[in-house]
Amino acid sequence: MTTAAVKSFFNTTKVADLSRDTVEVDERTGLTTDHGVPVSDTDNWLKVTNGQYSGPSLLEDQVAREKIHRFDHERIPERVRVHARGAGAHGYFKVFDDRAKKYTFAGVLTDPSRTTPVFVRFSTVQGSRGSADTVRDVRGFATKFYTEEGNWDIVGNNIPVFFIQDAIKFPDFVHAVKPEPHNEVPQGQTAHDNFWDFVGLQPEASHMVMWAMSDRAIPRSYRMMQGFGVNTFTFMNVEGKRFFVKFRWIPELGVNSLVWDEALKIAGQDPDFHRKDLEEAISNGAPPKWTFGIQVIPEEKEHEFEFDVLDATKIWPEELVPIEEIGEMILDKTRFVGTNFFPETEQVAFCTAHVVPGIGFSDDPLLQGRNFSYFDTQISRLGINWEQLPINRPVCPLMNHNRDGQHQMRIRKGQVNYWPNRFSAGSPADRGGYVEFAQRVAGIKSRARGEKFNEHYNQAELFLNSLTKHERLHLIGGFSFELDHCDDPVVYESYTKVLSSVNFDRAKTVAEAVGGEASLSPEREHHGKQSASLSQIYYAPKKPTIKSRRIAILIADGFSKIEVESIRTLLKTAGAFPFLISMRRSKIYPADEKGDDLGVFADHHFEGQRSTLFDAILVPSGQASADILMASGRCIHWVREAFGHLKVIGAIGEGMQVLARAIKVEVPQISFASPDDSSATDSYGVVTVGKYSLLSIAREVLQIATGGDQGFLSDFAYEISKHRNYERELDGLVQQVAY
Repeated sequence: MTTAAVKSFFNTTKVADLSRDTVEVDERTGLTTDHGVPVSDTDNWLKVTNGQYSGPSLLEDQVAREKIHRFDHERIPERVRVHARGAGAHGYFKVFDDRAKKYTFAGVLTDPSRTTPVFVRFSTVQGSRGSADTVRDVRGFATKFYTEEGNWDIVGNNIPVFFIQDAIKFPDFVHAVKPEPHNEVPQGQTAHDNFWDFVGLQPEASHMVMWAMSDRAIPRSYRMMQGFGVNTFTFMNVEGKRFFVKFRWIPELGVNSLVWDEALKIAGQDPDFHRKDLEEAISNGAPPKWTFGIQVIPEEKEHEFEFDVLDATKIWPEELVPIEEIGEMILDKTRFVGTNFFPETEQVAFCTAHVVPGIGFSDDPLLQGRNFSYFDTQISRLGINWEQLPINRPVCPLMNHNRDGQHQMRIRKGQVNYWPNRFSAGSPADRGGYVEFAQRVAGIKSRARGEKFNEHYNQAELFLNSLTKHERLHLIGGFSFELDHCDDPVVYESYTKVLSSVNFDRAKTVAEAVGGEASLSPEREHHGKQSASLSQIYYAPKKPTIKSRRIAILIADGFSKIEVESIRTLLKTAGAFPFLISMRRSKIYPADEKGDDLGVFADHHFEGQRSTLFDAILVPSGQASADILMASGRCIHWVREAFGHLKVIGAIGEGMQVLARAIKVEVPQISFASPDDSSATDSYGVVTVGKYSLLSIAREVLQIATGGDQGFLSDFAYEISKHRNYERELDGLVQQVAY
């Protein structure tokens, strides 16, 4: 998308709308009460005093009472169901062309001249507002489009399926996944008896549990997640033909995850890691971007698949229903200028029933209940007029006869509030209005599900079969960790039996780890099928990139300043975020130079930030610097931990001595470059070079590639672009290092 093809965020219609309610802090205006009376003292409650000792505080002090009352009531109920912990960002959406008009007449998806403002809220599911960002959990990915025909909400997740098929089970699922009622633990994770008890007795959850135990549940960043609409919606075109549709967001940076030990540590070291990551990227000129895709099935082909297309526990494999990419979304502002978190990210409210003309609902039984539930829960949190809040209100003209209610903010003129009326005020639209598809319905009322809804294991097996070796290893680790936290043998023994129906060998491995039981099911034949698009590596960027990757450069007094400054410049040019890490957060001085004007200021010290918070580390040359770093146990741990977390590690010249001290003894399989060699050596993602002269740096235009004579930094950047070196784990090198 070219710059000329889009409007900037600051020109969107939603920003103009939000400006109506923005109040600037003006230092020229003195402090006042909510009713406008100037306040002369906000530090002392009105008291009875004799000038020497304080007496009782007086209840007549309206200023103090208002201040306390407002503080006591400044919180609203958090999202009681799920998704309480979230972060959000503004941006815009634009379709590439009108290719979707054969399916729908929705202007937001067919008119390439439009730039549609959006607000996206990312979230975890299980935890409360105070829980950590990096727990193992499904992530919410909810998008509000402020279209010319009204608001359209895609209330999605980063996983394409769900735990249940029918909305009537939603209270049971949420009760089971939330902290247990007798002790209110655990917070922010599914590793407890009640969750595994529920999913073990609810085989329809088998597919979703596979995704939740995979790397998908511990994303590296919100910016590196896919988004899925989960439910089946419908399109209708101008000819009145109906199609079933699923929605998909594909991240520009690929789909990448943390490793489990890293996720656990970040939860304690920086529980706000994901929300800070989102803001850091946008603030530093690397706005996240997603391609918007659709999967479409004509109505007449609904029953041609072995699964029911309305079953929310099933995907539509891309080999059967290809993704058609039709647009792009960019998030370029975390908050509207001059506002804070609460009015937007906390008060934004989504509803699956919010669609626009050209988009409709299917008979998906989970969607049918969500359409009721989402609207209902917003009323509970925000009141009946929740759609009048600035972040929720549409940007298109509004007119209806809804009146009054708690927190009514509109002052309506006129004598009538009904239809029909003598003034023809608020008449139904004669064209362009929402029209439901004339669906023929016939059947018998019963509490039942369609026949295909009763198969629960084929796609769970499909997902497992489609993972790479390292992804399967991580999935088994996820099961083993979670079930080890279950104390009731009935729970973990039962679930390993359920897992046997998906894959006996994997179930046996998990059962051995957690004390469960695996039993080969004679009732089900394994199909052995795969779908390439279910693996995260399928979504690697078409062009390698290190955009927004956090790179720690480890230095101490005696480092090579010219080398470090040149490398930092090249990394920034490639879009990466380099940080200097040292023994102290103050000036660090280069070799043989002590002047204040020659030192560089370290961004963090080793105790203040840990290797978990970075994507790669680099140790530059300088003997004095290397000696200090080698003498630091924390620095050595940094290197070992980064190695254990499969991150790319680079070293130049004497910097290789630090790596040798940290990992060479434990992992002799790692090869380093010769001290006299000017060519880079790449061994399991450890990239080293003996000599890296100023001439080499000057010549190196950072090409993110490997092989040939690209240069040390190009090889280093290429390894970072792959996200992790999983061969390290698969070949057993990680197990040799204590971290």
